[in-house]
Amino acid sequence: MENLWLRGVFSLGLLLLGYWLGRAGAGLAAWLGRLTPDTRDDRYWRWAGRLWWGLVGLALLSLLAHLWQIDGPLQAWGETLLGWLGERGLAILLILGSTSLAWRLIPRLLQRVPVGSGEFSREQVRAQTLKSVLESVLQVLIVVLGTLLVLSNLGLNVTALLAGAGVVGLGISLAAQNLIRDVLNGFFILLEDQYGVGDVITVGQLSGTVERFNLRLTVLRDLEGRVHFIPNSTIQQVTVMSRDWARAVVDVSVAYESPVDRALEVVREEALAFYHDPDWRPRFTDQPPEMLGIQQLGESGIVIRVMFTTKPKEQWAVGREFRRRIKLRLDAEGIGIPYPTRRIVQG
Repeated sequence: MENLWLRGVFSLGLLLLGYWLGRAGAGLAAWLGRLTPDTRDDRYWRWAGRLWWGLVGLALLSLLAHLWQIDGPLQAWGETLLGWLGERGLAILLILGSTSLAWRLIPRLLQRVPVGSGEFSREQVRAQTLKSVLESVLQVLIVVLGTLLVLSNLGLNVTALLAGAGVVGLGISLAAQNLIRDVLNGFFILLEDQYGVGDVITVGQLSGTVERFNLRLTVLRDLEGRVHFIPNSTIQQVTVMSRDWARAVVDVSVAYESPVDRALEVVREEALAFYHDPDWRPRFTDQPPEMLGIQQLGESGIVIRVMFTTKPKEQWAVGREFRRRIKLRLDAEGIGIPYPTRRIVQG
């Protein structure tokens, strides 16, 4: 009875180990499939994952057949597999388990690194960016180290393998020049603190918030929620709209029939009242709003420009709120807002 109980415990352990191995291998195949640019290749990686599940299932059945002394070819395979596990397999499984555990622990450990909260600041942006880059670098190092340890336990000469990999790596580097340029450009972006996670930037025709950044690419999410993946080597010029401070430039149009001096005074008063509003004052810097005066004599009205200096990423909310306030104030003062008119002259 005791022997039967031990066999049951070992069987349960083998089932759990087989499930973990199958899921880990299938997950690795799916991850490799997501790295390929052509989605038509995904089916091959799905088949690779299913093949891995089949191999794990066959090995598991062989071990169970040997454990329960079920006659047949599976029992012989199980005996051979058990001998291999006793010699090298357990060490390899331990390395794979440790690598997988370390891979999963890195994001959780880095979550404890303080990145600041509350008000948006350059220190917060840099900390979040460094954290993102550090996570990707550590994960790559863990995978490389785990692979080398597994190969070493399989009896391969790791030193010779590394020497050969250096020669092969040189050839690969010549073919992967874009990847090298991505990494170098990403390194200088990080070193010079050009932008980071949380910044609002414009790259070419794309604008959005930097959602993720690493040495290879920059991930932007635009206003409509679309995600753009931009290789760092393609970034020749970038406009950062959330660095240190920002400006909300608001143009107010009034009709030509309106008293222009009174309109200027109303805009100035409303701008100062908005600046000193306790609910909105934390969004501004210490610099008061600047009344630039008449900016343009347009086709249908006079354009008055006022400029607010705000904290990063606050310029859009400030501009929208001031337009609402000045519209209500102009209506109360009886100052007209221009609209297109057309005069028809009949001969």
